[in-house]
Amino acid sequence: MSHTSIHSSAQLQRLCEQIARADRVGIDTEFVSEDTYRPELCLVQVAIDGELAVIDPYRVDEMTSFWQALAEGKHTTIVHAAREEVNFSLAACGLPPANLFDTQIAAGFCSTEYPSSYSSVVTKFLNQSPSKGEQRTDWRRRPLTDRQIEYALEDVRYLHPLHDKLQRKLKKLGRQEWLAVEMEDWLKEVGEARTRERWRKVSGIGSLSGRSLSIVRELWWWREQEAERRDMPPRRVLRDDLIVELAKRKSDNPERIRAIRGLQRNAKSEVIQQLAACISRGLEAPLDHSGKRPREAMPSQLNLLGQFLSPALASICRSAGVATSLAGTASDVRELIAYRLEFGNASAEEPPVLARGWRADLVGHLIEDLLAGKKSIRIEDPESEHPLAFDPVDD
Repeated sequence: MSHTSIHSSAQLQRLCEQIARADRVGIDTEFVSEDTYRPELCLVQVAIDGELAVIDPYRVDEMTSFWQALAEGKHTTIVHAAREEVNFSLAACGLPPANLFDTQIAAGFCSTEYPSSYSSVVTKFLNQSPSKGEQRTDWRRRPLTDRQIEYALEDVRYLHPLHDKLQRKLKKLGRQEWLAVEMEDWLKEVGEARTRERWRKVSGIGSLSGRSLSIVRELWWWREQEAERRDMPPRRVLRDDLIVELAKRKSDNPERIRAIRGLQRNAKSEVIQQLAACISRGLEAPLDHSGKRPREAMPSQLNLLGQFLSPALASICRSAGVATSLAGTASDVRELIAYRLEFGNASAEEPPVLARGWRADLVGHLIEDLLAGKKSIRIEDPESEHPLAFDPVDD
Protein backbone atom coordinates (compact mmCIF):
# COMPACT_ATOMS: atom_id res chain seq x y z
CA MET A 1 0.00 0.00 0.00
CA SER A 2 1.49 3.33 -1.07
CA HIS A 3 2.34 5.57 1.86
CA THR A 4 4.87 8.04 3.24
CA SER A 5 7.06 7.01 6.18
CA ILE A 6 7.81 9.81 8.65
CA HIS A 7 11.17 9.10 10.31
CA SER A 8 12.59 12.58 10.94
CA SER A 9 11.62 15.94 12.39
CA ALA A 10 11.92 17.56 8.95
CA GLN A 11 9.46 15.05 7.46
CA LEU A 12 7.11 15.58 10.39
CA GLN A 13 7.25 19.34 9.90
CA ARG A 14 6.20 18.96 6.26
CA LEU A 15 3.30 16.76 7.35
CA CYS A 16 2.24 19.37 9.93
CA GLU A 17 2.24 22.02 7.20
CA GLN A 18 0.05 19.74 5.11
CA ILE A 19 -2.34 19.32 8.04
CA ALA A 20 -2.59 23.11 8.37
CA ARG A 21 -3.90 23.32 4.78
CA ALA A 22 -6.17 20.27 4.90
CA ASP A 23 -9.96 20.11 5.13
CA ARG A 24 -9.97 16.62 6.63
CA VAL A 25 -7.43 14.48 8.46
CA GLY A 26 -7.98 10.87 9.45
CA ILE A 27 -5.83 9.45 12.23
CA ASP A 28 -5.32 6.29 14.24
CA THR A 29 -2.61 5.06 16.58
CA GLU A 30 -1.02 1.84 17.70
CA PHE A 31 -0.01 1.69 21.35
CA VAL A 32 0.87 -0.77 24.09
CA SER A 33 -0.55 -0.32 27.58
CA GLU A 34 0.09 -3.51 29.53
CA ASP A 35 3.56 -2.63 30.83
CA THR A 36 3.45 1.11 31.58
CA TYR A 37 1.47 3.55 33.69
CA ARG A 38 0.23 5.37 30.59
CA PRO A 39 -0.14 3.78 27.14
CA GLU A 40 3.06 3.90 25.11
CA LEU A 41 2.59 5.46 21.66
CA CYS A 42 4.20 3.20 19.05
CA LEU A 43 2.85 4.30 15.67
CA VAL A 44 0.60 7.02 14.19
CA GLN A 45 -1.27 6.51 10.94
CA VAL A 46 -2.59 9.51 8.97
CA ALA A 47 -4.91 9.85 5.97
CA ILE A 48 -4.75 13.29 4.35
CA ASP A 49 -5.40 14.71 0.87
CA GLY A 50 -5.81 11.24 -0.60
CA GLU A 51 -2.48 10.11 0.80
CA LEU A 52 -1.45 7.82 3.66
CA ALA A 53 1.41 8.38 6.09
CA VAL A 54 2.94 6.51 9.01
CA ILE A 55 4.80 8.31 11.79
CA ASP A 56 7.35 6.38 13.86
CA PRO A 57 7.44 8.13 17.28
CA TYR A 58 10.64 6.24 18.16
CA ARG A 59 12.55 7.88 15.31
CA VAL A 60 11.04 11.38 15.42
CA ASP A 61 12.64 13.68 18.02
CA GLU A 62 9.32 14.96 19.38
CA MET A 63 5.62 14.47 18.62
CA THR A 64 4.23 17.63 20.24
CA SER A 65 4.26 19.58 16.96
CA PHE A 66 2.09 16.91 15.34
CA TRP A 67 -0.53 17.01 18.09
CA GLN A 68 -0.49 20.81 18.05
CA ALA A 69 -1.06 20.87 14.30
CA LEU A 70 -3.90 18.40 14.74
CA ALA A 71 -5.48 20.44 17.54
CA GLU A 72 -5.07 23.93 16.11
CA GLY A 73 -6.15 23.48 12.49
CA LYS A 74 -9.56 24.19 10.97
CA HIS A 75 -9.86 20.70 9.52
CA THR A 76 -12.20 17.91 10.57
CA THR A 77 -10.36 15.14 12.41
CA ILE A 78 -11.84 11.75 11.56
CA VAL A 79 -11.28 8.96 14.09
CA HIS A 80 -12.80 5.73 15.35
CA ALA A 81 -13.14 5.08 19.10
CA ALA A 82 -10.50 7.71 19.78
CA ARG A 83 -10.22 7.88 23.57
CA GLU A 84 -6.49 7.17 23.60
CA GLU A 85 -5.81 9.46 20.64
CA VAL A 86 -7.53 12.28 22.55
CA ASN A 87 -5.49 11.43 25.66
CA PHE A 88 -2.24 11.54 23.67
CA SER A 89 -3.20 14.96 22.32
CA LEU A 90 -4.25 16.31 25.71
CA ALA A 91 -1.01 15.10 27.27
CA ALA A 92 1.10 16.63 24.50
CA CYS A 93 -0.48 20.06 24.05
CA GLY A 94 -3.47 20.34 26.39
CA LEU A 95 -6.01 20.27 23.54
CA PRO A 96 -7.94 17.52 21.74
CA PRO A 97 -7.72 17.12 17.96
CA ALA A 98 -9.79 19.78 16.17
CA ASN A 99 -13.41 19.20 15.13
CA LEU A 100 -13.56 15.51 15.98
CA PHE A 101 -15.81 13.21 14.00
CA ASP A 102 -15.86 9.76 15.60
CA THR A 103 -17.16 7.15 13.17
CA GLN A 104 -18.07 4.78 16.01
CA ILE A 105 -20.39 7.32 17.62
CA ALA A 106 -21.73 8.53 14.27
CA ALA A 107 -22.55 4.93 13.29
CA GLY A 108 -24.54 4.58 16.52
CA PHE A 109 -26.88 7.32 15.27
CA CYS A 110 -27.31 5.56 11.91
CA SER A 111 -27.72 1.94 13.03
CA THR A 112 -28.78 -0.13 16.01
CA GLU A 113 -25.25 -1.26 16.92
CA TYR A 114 -22.95 0.52 19.38
CA PRO A 115 -20.13 0.29 20.14
CA SER A 116 -19.08 -1.28 16.83
CA SER A 117 -15.55 -2.15 15.77
CA TYR A 118 -13.93 -0.24 12.93
CA SER A 119 -14.07 -3.36 10.75
CA SER A 120 -17.79 -3.80 11.43
CA VAL A 121 -18.60 -0.17 10.59
CA VAL A 122 -16.57 -0.30 7.36
CA THR A 123 -18.33 -3.50 6.33
CA LYS A 124 -21.80 -2.21 7.19
CA PHE A 125 -21.57 1.22 5.58
CA LEU A 126 -18.99 0.74 2.80
CA ASN A 127 -19.35 -2.97 2.04
CA GLN A 128 -15.59 -3.35 2.35
CA SER A 129 -13.53 -5.73 4.48
CA PRO A 130 -10.40 -4.27 6.13
CA SER A 131 -7.47 -6.67 6.26
CA LYS A 132 -6.86 -8.51 9.52
CA GLY A 133 -4.09 -10.63 10.94
CA GLU A 134 -1.78 -8.49 13.09
CA GLN A 135 -3.97 -7.92 16.16
CA ARG A 136 -1.35 -9.47 18.44
CA THR A 137 1.57 -7.40 17.17
CA ASP A 138 3.95 -5.91 19.71
CA TRP A 139 4.12 -2.46 18.13
CA ARG A 140 7.18 -1.54 20.19
CA ARG A 141 9.46 -3.91 18.30
CA ARG A 142 11.52 -2.67 15.39
CA PRO A 143 11.80 -3.05 12.51
CA LEU A 144 8.12 -3.40 11.64
CA THR A 145 7.38 -5.57 8.63
CA ASP A 146 5.58 -4.35 5.50
CA ARG A 147 2.65 -6.55 6.50
CA GLN A 148 2.41 -4.85 9.90
CA ILE A 149 2.52 -1.38 8.35
CA GLU A 150 -0.16 -2.30 5.83
CA TYR A 151 -2.35 -3.68 8.62
CA ALA A 152 -1.95 -0.44 10.58
CA LEU A 153 -2.82 1.67 7.53
CA GLU A 154 -6.08 -0.24 7.09
CA ASP A 155 -7.31 1.61 10.20
CA VAL A 156 -7.21 4.96 8.38
CA ARG A 157 -7.68 3.86 4.78
CA TYR A 158 -11.49 4.02 4.97
CA LEU A 159 -11.94 6.97 7.32
CA HIS A 160 -12.61 9.57 4.60
CA PRO A 161 -15.20 7.47 2.72
CA LEU A 162 -16.80 6.58 6.05
CA HIS A 163 -17.02 10.26 6.92
CA ASP A 164 -18.72 10.97 3.59
CA LYS A 165 -21.23 8.14 3.98
CA LEU A 166 -22.09 8.82 7.61
CA GLN A 167 -22.39 12.56 7.04
CA ARG A 168 -24.94 11.95 4.30
CA LYS A 169 -26.95 9.60 6.50
CA LEU A 170 -26.85 11.93 9.49
CA LYS A 171 -28.00 14.85 7.33
CA LYS A 172 -30.84 12.77 5.87
CA LEU A 173 -31.95 11.73 9.38
CA GLY A 174 -31.54 15.24 10.81
CA ARG A 175 -29.05 14.04 13.42
CA GLN A 176 -25.97 16.14 12.70
CA GLU A 177 -26.66 18.27 15.77
CA TRP A 178 -27.12 15.12 17.85
CA LEU A 179 -23.61 14.02 16.90
CA ALA A 180 -22.16 17.47 17.61
CA VAL A 181 -23.66 17.49 21.11
CA GLU A 182 -22.57 13.90 21.79
CA MET A 183 -19.02 14.60 20.67
CA GLU A 184 -18.87 17.66 22.94
CA ASP A 185 -20.15 15.68 25.94
CA TRP A 186 -17.81 12.78 25.16
CA LEU A 187 -14.77 15.05 24.94
CA LYS A 188 -15.71 16.63 28.27
CA GLU A 189 -15.97 13.19 29.88
CA VAL A 190 -12.58 12.10 28.50
CA GLY A 191 -10.96 15.28 29.83
CA GLU A 192 -12.55 14.95 33.25
CA ALA A 193 -11.56 11.29 33.50
CA ARG A 194 -7.90 12.32 33.42
CA THR A 195 -8.24 14.04 36.80
CA ARG A 196 -11.25 12.27 38.33
CA GLU A 197 -10.83 10.25 41.50
CA ARG A 198 -11.49 6.78 40.14
CA TRP A 199 -11.03 4.91 43.40
CA ARG A 200 -14.66 3.84 43.39
CA LYS A 201 -13.79 1.68 40.36
CA VAL A 202 -11.81 -0.63 42.66
CA SER A 203 -13.57 -3.98 42.33
CA GLY A 204 -15.15 -5.55 45.38
CA ILE A 205 -15.88 -2.42 47.47
CA GLY A 206 -19.67 -2.50 47.15
CA SER A 207 -20.35 -3.79 50.66
CA LEU A 208 -17.61 -1.90 52.53
CA SER A 209 -18.37 0.48 55.39
CA GLY A 210 -17.67 4.20 55.22
CA ARG A 211 -14.51 3.77 57.28
CA SER A 212 -13.23 1.03 55.00
CA LEU A 213 -13.99 3.19 51.96
CA SER A 214 -11.80 5.93 53.45
CA ILE A 215 -8.95 3.42 53.60
CA VAL A 216 -9.61 2.31 50.01
CA ARG A 217 -9.36 5.92 48.89
CA GLU A 218 -6.01 6.46 50.61
CA LEU A 219 -4.57 3.20 49.28
CA TRP A 220 -5.79 4.00 45.76
CA TRP A 221 -4.09 7.39 45.80
CA TRP A 222 -0.84 5.84 47.00
CA ARG A 223 -1.06 3.18 44.29
CA GLU A 224 -1.59 5.77 41.55
CA GLN A 225 1.38 7.85 42.65
CA GLU A 226 3.61 4.80 43.03
CA ALA A 227 2.55 3.38 39.66
CA GLU A 228 3.34 6.68 37.94
CA ARG A 229 6.71 6.87 39.70
CA ARG A 230 7.61 3.33 38.66
CA ASP A 231 5.92 3.66 35.24
CA MET A 232 3.91 0.47 35.57
CA PRO A 233 0.21 -0.45 35.58
CA PRO A 234 -1.36 0.35 38.99
CA ARG A 235 -2.60 -3.20 39.57
CA ARG A 236 0.97 -4.46 39.40
CA VAL A 237 1.78 -2.21 42.33
CA LEU A 238 -1.16 -3.38 44.48
CA ARG A 239 -4.04 -5.55 43.31
CA ASP A 240 -7.64 -4.53 43.91
CA ASP A 241 -8.34 -7.58 46.07
CA LEU A 242 -5.45 -6.65 48.37
CA ILE A 243 -6.75 -3.09 48.70
CA VAL A 244 -10.15 -4.48 49.70
CA GLU A 245 -8.63 -6.92 52.19
CA LEU A 246 -6.55 -4.17 53.82
CA ALA A 247 -9.64 -1.96 54.02
CA LYS A 248 -11.70 -4.72 55.63
CA ARG A 249 -9.09 -5.43 58.32
CA LYS A 250 -8.75 -1.74 59.20
CA SER A 251 -5.37 -2.35 60.86
CA ASP A 252 -2.30 -0.16 60.38
CA ASN A 253 -0.09 -2.65 62.23
CA PRO A 254 2.81 -3.50 59.85
CA GLU A 255 2.98 -7.12 60.97
CA ARG A 256 -0.74 -7.70 60.34
CA ILE A 257 -0.35 -6.07 56.93
CA ARG A 258 2.62 -8.27 56.06
CA ALA A 259 0.67 -11.37 57.08
CA ILE A 260 -1.91 -10.88 54.30
CA ARG A 261 -1.43 -13.51 51.62
CA GLY A 262 -0.17 -11.86 48.45
CA LEU A 263 1.86 -9.20 50.24
CA GLN A 264 4.55 -11.37 51.79
CA ARG A 265 6.55 -12.25 48.71
CA ASN A 266 7.47 -8.87 47.24
CA ALA A 267 6.59 -6.31 49.88
CA LYS A 268 9.65 -4.47 51.17
CA SER A 269 9.62 -2.96 54.64
CA GLU A 270 9.39 0.52 53.11
CA VAL A 271 6.25 -0.46 51.18
CA ILE A 272 4.66 -2.02 54.27
CA GLN A 273 5.27 1.22 56.18
CA GLN A 274 3.71 3.25 53.36
CA LEU A 275 0.63 1.01 53.34
CA ALA A 276 0.37 1.36 57.11
CA ALA A 277 0.50 5.15 56.76
CA CYS A 278 -2.30 5.06 54.17
CA ILE A 279 -4.49 2.93 56.44
CA SER A 280 -3.78 5.24 59.36
CA ARG A 281 -4.89 8.26 57.32
CA GLY A 282 -8.03 6.41 56.31
CA LEU A 283 -8.82 5.52 59.92
CA GLU A 284 -8.41 9.15 61.00
CA ALA A 285 -10.16 10.85 58.07
CA PRO A 286 -13.65 12.33 58.61
CA LEU A 287 -16.19 9.99 57.05
CA ASP A 288 -17.52 12.67 54.74
CA HIS A 289 -14.12 12.59 53.03
CA SER A 290 -14.80 9.10 51.77
CA GLY A 291 -16.73 10.43 48.80
CA LYS A 292 -20.29 10.60 47.57
CA ARG A 293 -22.51 8.12 49.34
CA PRO A 294 -24.58 5.80 47.19
CA ARG A 295 -28.21 6.70 46.66
CA GLU A 296 -30.69 4.82 48.83
CA ALA A 297 -32.22 1.71 47.31
CA MET A 298 -35.16 2.27 45.01
CA PRO A 299 -38.46 0.91 46.40
CA SER A 300 -39.90 -2.18 44.78
CA GLN A 301 -42.67 -0.37 42.91
CA LEU A 302 -40.18 1.88 41.16
CA ASN A 303 -37.99 -1.09 40.29
CA LEU A 304 -41.10 -2.67 38.79
CA LEU A 305 -41.76 0.45 36.72
CA GLY A 306 -38.16 0.37 35.54
CA GLN A 307 -38.47 -3.24 34.42
CA PHE A 308 -41.69 -2.43 32.61
CA LEU A 309 -40.45 0.69 30.82
CA SER A 310 -36.91 -0.43 29.92
CA PRO A 311 -38.17 -2.45 26.92
CA ALA A 312 -39.81 0.75 25.71
CA LEU A 313 -36.34 2.31 25.46
CA ALA A 314 -35.12 -0.50 23.22
CA SER A 315 -38.29 -0.44 21.10
CA ILE A 316 -38.13 3.32 20.53
CA CYS A 317 -34.45 3.15 19.56
CA ARG A 318 -34.90 0.22 17.18
CA SER A 319 -37.78 2.00 15.46
CA ALA A 320 -35.66 5.12 15.06
CA GLY A 321 -32.59 3.19 13.87
CA VAL A 322 -30.47 4.38 16.81
CA ALA A 323 -28.30 2.11 18.95
CA THR A 324 -30.03 1.54 22.29
CA SER A 325 -26.71 1.39 24.15
CA LEU A 326 -25.83 4.84 22.82
CA ALA A 327 -29.15 6.31 23.96
CA GLY A 328 -29.21 4.85 27.47
CA THR A 329 -29.45 1.87 29.77
CA ALA A 330 -32.03 0.30 32.07
CA SER A 331 -30.35 2.20 34.91
CA ASP A 332 -30.91 5.46 33.01
CA VAL A 333 -34.61 4.62 32.71
CA ARG A 334 -34.84 4.02 36.47
CA GLU A 335 -33.09 7.33 37.15
CA LEU A 336 -35.56 9.15 34.92
CA ILE A 337 -38.47 7.53 36.76
CA ALA A 338 -37.03 8.49 40.14
CA TYR A 339 -36.43 12.05 38.92
CA ARG A 340 -39.93 12.57 37.50
CA LEU A 341 -41.68 10.94 40.46
CA GLU A 342 -39.42 12.92 42.84
CA PHE A 343 -38.24 9.85 44.67
CA GLY A 344 -35.92 10.71 47.57
CA ASN A 345 -33.71 13.65 46.63
CA ALA A 346 -33.58 12.76 42.94
CA SER A 347 -35.55 15.85 41.87
CA ALA A 348 -32.95 18.11 43.49
CA GLU A 349 -30.12 16.65 41.43
CA GLU A 350 -29.08 17.46 37.87
CA PRO A 351 -31.64 16.12 35.36
CA PRO A 352 -30.71 12.57 34.31
CA VAL A 353 -29.37 11.87 30.84
CA LEU A 354 -32.74 10.78 29.42
CA ALA A 355 -34.22 14.15 30.41
CA ARG A 356 -31.63 16.15 28.46
CA GLY A 357 -30.86 16.97 24.83
CA TRP A 358 -31.39 14.52 22.00
CA ARG A 359 -32.06 11.64 24.40
CA ALA A 360 -35.04 13.53 25.83
CA ASP A 361 -36.34 14.21 22.30
CA LEU A 362 -35.92 10.59 21.24
CA VAL A 363 -36.84 8.70 24.42
CA GLY A 364 -37.23 10.75 27.58
CA HIS A 365 -40.35 12.76 26.72
CA LEU A 366 -42.19 9.62 25.63
CA ILE A 367 -41.34 7.82 28.88
CA GLU A 368 -42.48 10.91 30.80
CA ASP A 369 -45.80 10.83 28.91
CA LEU A 370 -46.18 7.15 29.81
CA LEU A 371 -45.55 7.95 33.49
CA ALA A 372 -48.05 10.81 33.37
CA GLY A 373 -50.72 8.66 31.72
CA LYS A 374 -50.71 10.76 28.55
CA LYS A 375 -49.69 7.78 26.42
CA SER A 376 -50.17 4.03 26.59
CA ILE A 377 -48.22 1.00 25.36
CA ARG A 378 -49.81 -1.78 23.39
CA ILE A 379 -48.58 -4.77 21.42
CA GLU A 380 -49.24 -3.93 17.79
CA ASP A 381 -47.61 -6.90 16.07
CA PRO A 382 -46.02 -9.67 18.18
CA GLU A 383 -44.09 -10.98 15.16
CA SER A 384 -42.64 -7.61 14.15
CA GLU A 385 -39.15 -6.36 15.01
CA HIS A 386 -41.00 -3.38 16.50
CA PRO A 387 -43.93 -5.00 18.31
CA LEU A 388 -44.82 -2.09 20.61
CA ALA A 389 -46.96 0.94 19.77
CA PHE A 390 -47.36 4.11 21.83
CA ASP A 391 -50.76 5.78 21.61
CA PRO A 392 -52.13 9.05 23.01
CA VAL A 393 -54.61 8.60 25.83
CA ASP A 394 -57.92 10.39 25.32
CA ASP A 395 -58.92 12.76 28.12
